[in-house]
Amino acid sequence: MFKNVQELVQQAEDQNKKLYEIMIEQESVLTEKSREEVIERMDKQYQVMKNSALKGLEGVTSYSGMTGGDAKKMDEYIKKGDFLTNSTLLKAVSYAISINEVNASMGLICASPTAGSSGVLPAVVLALQEKLGMDDKMTMMHLFTAGAFGFVIANNAFISGAAGGCQAEIGSASAMAAAAAVEMAGGTPTQAAHAMALALKNMLGLTCDPLAGLVEVPCIKRNAAGASNAIMAAEMALAGIETKVPWDEVISAMYNIGLAMPVTLRETSLAGLAVTETGKMWKEKLL
Repeated sequence: MFKNVQELVQQAEDQNKKLYEIMIEQESVLTEKSREEVIERMDKQYQVMKNSALKGLEGVTSYSGMTGGDAKKMDEYIKKGDFLTNSTLLKAVSYAISINEVNASMGLICASPTAGSSGVLPAVVLALQEKLGMDDKMTMMHLFTAGAFGFVIANNAFISGAAGGCQAEIGSASAMAAAAAVEMAGGTPTQAAHAMALALKNMLGLTCDPLAGLVEVPCIKRNAAGASNAIMAAEMALAGIETKVPWDEVISAMYNIGLAMPVTLRETSLAGLAVTETGKMWKEKLL
């Protein structure tokens, strides 16, 4: 059993196992389910993730009318081939937007770790699956890698915007995705932990200030930013770059920042973007 990142990495290295194997074993113990049952449940969640990533590319609109159609625009942009970066990064962006547009349109998504941050992890994993030519089963296994770090963050800090701001939602999701990306690419448990910390550091202090209290603006685009941040953190870790602040200390820092953050910036829509003229207009229009 592990309670922090140091213990997680140590167990993986001592036992010469992938991080996802350590998480499967722990999940089996905690839920009193067999390995097969634990994997079967994750596979169902993976399928929901994949379906929602593709659904949004067709073009969906939220019930409020505030958002919709941007994932389709991104997909069309990628297909033109005239872009600045590369298709893997842009597919992650499009999938992240897609999943959150599906969420805003009341479609079926998988909270990972929350509904508001549900696009980040699947977007990164699915984009890398295509890049690496990985099959569904092995791709799905790396969701356990992400889950291991999510488990630590949730139990040592928080994952909800109401508790710790958007750093706790998009930040945690980005950190989880970065770790999964490293292990998908063949990186070590230590590199995965560095990627987690690098990604989370970049999101520290991010506020939760949704317009009209809806999980749409700026949430949907922040999922795209979280996915991009995760890939960048994974690339740095794979290159041998390490965080100067230890893994678990980064999580503690996020927790302390969340506690210090004013309640107005923690999902209450009482500050930030939510109280701009546009934010007030949407609140009056919808509420």
